[in-house]
Amino acid sequence: MTNAANTCTVNTSTANASTVITNIGLLLTHDNEQPEIENAAIVFDGGRVAWWGSTEQAPAADDHMDAAGRCVLPGFVDSHSHLLFAGDRSEEFEARMAGRRYEAGGIRRTVALSREATDDELLANATALVAEMRRQGTTTIEIKSGYGLSVHDEARMLRLASTLTGETTFLGAHVVPAEYAEDRAAYVSLVRGEMLEACAPFSRWIDVFCDNGAFTEDETRSIIRAGQARGLGARLHGAQLGESGAVQLAVELGAASVDHCTYLSDDDVDALAASTTSVGLLPGVEFSTKHPFVDARRLLDAGVAVALASDCNPGSSFTSSLPFCIALAVREMGMTSAEAVTAATLGGARSLQRDDVGHLRVGARAHAQILDAPHYRHLAYRPGVPLVSSVFLDGVHERVRPLG
Repeated sequence: MTNAANTCTVNTSTANASTVITNIGLLLTHDNEQPEIENAAIVFDGGRVAWWGSTEQAPAADDHMDAAGRCVLPGFVDSHSHLLFAGDRSEEFEARMAGRRYEAGGIRRTVALSREATDDELLANATALVAEMRRQGTTTIEIKSGYGLSVHDEARMLRLASTLTGETTFLGAHVVPAEYAEDRAAYVSLVRGEMLEACAPFSRWIDVFCDNGAFTEDETRSIIRAGQARGLGARLHGAQLGESGAVQLAVELGAASVDHCTYLSDDDVDALAASTTSVGLLPGVEFSTKHPFVDARRLLDAGVAVALASDCNPGSSFTSSLPFCIALAVREMGMTSAEAVTAATLGGARSLQRDDVGHLRVGARAHAQILDAPHYRHLAYRPGVPLVSSVFLDGVHERVRPLG
């Protein structure tokens, strides 16, 4: 691979200092022609990937880092999280571990606590979780609302989330709040009307929890179409608690992603395979709820696009760790290490309809990580071990642990 074939023009008038990383044991680029390179080097310039190739061909740059045989790969893209909340539901987790069934109603406890929290408290908690994710290699994060369930609280949560990421999702249709328990139709009308209007300016996406105990298919269709008419992209929670029409509804609505998909029929898989809708797999949920793990092999063999995400939330998956999710996917969901890492990078980017992250092709945003390991397979091989040494965000180095 020659320098000329992998060089892009960078506007250096506003660029950060360029950085070259050499002696990379394995570089995962996700490039179509050369997805992995041994004994590699990569250059970041102007916040973008400017070049990659062999260490022997590496050009000079303002800054130099020696990877000493470590693995470099794209930053993780976490396409499903709920970081704006207050309170703790550890007792609920402990009860599930003792055999109690997971139900959607526990969300209302977090709603009550989150409504009482101040903006500063909510933002401080979410900011700490974002930093925790970053230390574990995540560089792009989607954040949903859904723990306010009033016009005021949903709007303020999305306003706060928009200070942390551009990937914000309006989830006013998480569950029906207690005050509307006797008038579901009024709440659906509120979500698709006044609440949507207040939240849309701070949102890129709209999502609905379409499942038992949450929202019906007809309610979901009505809410998603209202959001699409307001210019928001569609996402769905579906088939988490049992088989339903949610998956095929997501395909019908042209949703970018339908997430969970714990219970899938053959017709669901066929519909997904023939569509552009991704499946967001959330193994932290299966771990925390004792639901069966999704058979990812079934989806991949059918040609379905798959993403891995954390679903970080206080009730059903209180983990911020995509390395942990990768290990679960390999151990429990039938994925290879390469498939799991791809789902947590390229797959997440596809779920968010992003072509600038999730890979290290020339021209991509310089979102990357260095592992204290020679190969990305160590993410599953060494579960629970903090392997991320460094993270690059738009080419800016954030050291997580000393490179010793």
